[in-house]
Amino acid sequence: MPPESRDGAALNEELKKLGLRLRHRSVGTPAGEKPGKVAFDERGNAIYQWGDDRLTSDSDTGQRLRDKALDHAGLAIADDDAPANAPIRANPKGVRIGYNPYESGLLTRKETKRKRDLHELSKWIDAKRKLNESKEE
Repeated sequence: MPPESRDGAALNEELKKLGLRLRHRSVGTPAGEKPGKVAFDERGNAIYQWGDDRLTSDSDTGQRLRDKALDHAGLAIADDDAPANAPIRANPKGVRIGYNPYESGLLTRKETKRKRDLHELSKWIDAKRKLNESKEE
């Protein structure tokens, strides 16, 4: 057994004692898994250059292969346009986080309580005190 694997086994044992586990992940993807690469045309614009000739065909099969090559589980196609008669969605996070013009929705602030007039409150407290004093006499 090479010394590196013994050290790795000791590390795994220590992690198991702590209730943790070590998972080995491969870094990067093999070159064969990439359907193509980014290239530049004669004007300097970035284009996607397919690695397989079957992916460049304009047929239905080529379209299916391109869709399959670019398919990613974490991505989904979202509808951009809402129906014309759809109500405006409320966006409670928009006021806290910030304004996003593409997902603004209806921004509403919490209603604040009406401010108390402290001068009027002082008059009311004095009147109450005078009333209590007059009752005691």
